[in-house]
Amino acid sequence: MSEPTPAVSAAEAEQKPKGPTFTATRRTAMLGAMFLMAVSAVGPGFITQTSEFTMQLGAAFAAAILISVIVDVAIQMNVWRTLGVSGLYAQELGNRILPGLGWALAALIFFGGIVFNVGNIAGAGLGMQAMTGLDPQIGGAVSVLIAMAIFLSKRAGVALDRIVIVCGAVLILLMGYMAIVTSPPVGEAAIQTFAPTLPEGEGLSTFFFVTTTLIGGTVGGYITYAGAHRVIASGHTGPENASTIARTSVMGIIVASVIRYLLFLSILGVVTAYSVTQIEETGQDNVAASAFLLVLGEWGLRVFGVAFWVAAITSILGATYTSVSFITTQKTSPRVRAGMLIGFLVLTCGIYLTLGQAPATLLIMAGAFNGAVLPLGFAVILIAAWFRRETLLGGYKYPKWLLISGTLIWLLTIYMGANSLTGIADLWTQG
Repeated sequence: MSEPTPAVSAAEAEQKPKGPTFTATRRTAMLGAMFLMAVSAVGPGFITQTSEFTMQLGAAFAAAILISVIVDVAIQMNVWRTLGVSGLYAQELGNRILPGLGWALAALIFFGGIVFNVGNIAGAGLGMQAMTGLDPQIGGAVSVLIAMAIFLSKRAGVALDRIVIVCGAVLILLMGYMAIVTSPPVGEAAIQTFAPTLPEGEGLSTFFFVTTTLIGGTVGGYITYAGAHRVIASGHTGPENASTIARTSVMGIIVASVIRYLLFLSILGVVTAYSVTQIEETGQDNVAASAFLLVLGEWGLRVFGVAFWVAAITSILGATYTSVSFITTQKTSPRVRAGMLIGFLVLTCGIYLTLGQAPATLLIMAGAFNGAVLPLGFAVILIAAWFRRETLLGGYKYPKWLLISGTLIWLLTIYMGANSLTGIADLWTQG
């Protein structure tokens, strides 16, 4: 006969943290973290960017996707493993290495998160307009209210995990459907994945720019830490979870890459079947919208609206959750954390409603900051993994091959960051 559950005293009940909780079972938490990272990368800008680059490079864009996936895996495996084993948020780890370093990193990422969330809200408004004909500002505001409801639910962590999993599945199904109906030249895309032939007038400099842009868009800014911070908040950390954390990080990149590759194939099918003039004559500002319209007719715009809105709402959730995790600690009470999440949404929604769109200059600057933040944040990860294993990782035996590959990739991020800072300087002088 089982023992009766002891009654909880009023004093004990009073001591329990009040507000939404972000803990979850390990299975749900890992799946949620995997999809949170993936869908944070797959925002409105992701869809627009992939569509434009496919139209520009054709089948050769597949090679850029492959290179970006390899780099992304090397970065995310190091970030997830180091933060997951240490059980510390990136800014907490940075402050342990050098007091104040973590908060400097947090400030940069939080600024980028604010600006990009304005863009995410704008994207949600455009997606809802394509779905229902609703005014974009109203659609954006409604999307923010939905995000608020998710964060205010008592089991916010479970709700967040399940919603991003469902949304990720919806995106895969929609992009998979489009990749089938557009009948892209899959064989040519497969060949050019490993042996790209650039279109006439497009040189290696363009190809390199496209590749580095993809890398920054998939593991830049807050996206780098979205999944790892979710794992930490769920409590499933430490050396005993290292292998699971590592597998989940790779799967997250694969999910984001599958969505990107399916979208690429969808647009490639349209670019192959229709001329640039025909695509432009649809009157759509977004190449992806033109593709859906040409293939499926007016109904295609509704389908595009669903895909665009799902990508936007999940990015709103990812940007909000991760940005706030950089200005809190694990000791922050659930009620205070919930208040900050709602405050972040109110702030970014207010900016969008005031301006009517994401400010172009700030978006460019935030994108440039993403390139500058990546080497700084990744340096924190590598220092902990190379030199502070005993004090910060509990003596965890870190795979040498992962450290070496991560260090090589870090050198690439420095080059990318230097280019980003040059872009900021040019933007400033243009004034």
